[in-house]
Amino acid sequence: MTETETAALVARLERLAAGLPGVETGTSYGAAALKVAGRMIATARDAGTVVLSMPLDEKEHFLELAPEIYYETPHYHGWPAVLVRAGAIGDDELRQRLGEAWLRRAPAKLRKLRPAGDG
Repeated sequence: MTETETAALVARLERLAAGLPGVETGTSYGAAALKVAGRMIATARDAGTVVLSMPLDEKEHFLELAPEIYYETPHYHGWPAVLVRAGAIGDDELRQRLGEAWLRRAPAKLRKLRPAGDG
């Protein structure tokens, strides 16, 4: 995968997270990442993979529910993050997962700014 393809994935993540208050693009371990209040919600690990912040219990659920989309490697085992095959997940579902990650990571003052009924 090329740098251009990775940049396209970052642009997709930014577009899908555009309505979430306080989201900024930064880096996490050298990779482009979306953060809220300095806390990572998603990282473009490479052009085909998103690392998404997710509690362990939810992670196990999604790994079982849709292994064609969600997976983990030994490096992420036991960590509250799941790997997502970017080409296998639609925009609506990815937007939903980004919103859920944002809700878990955003401080209360930012959560109050999110419109009611928004994801």
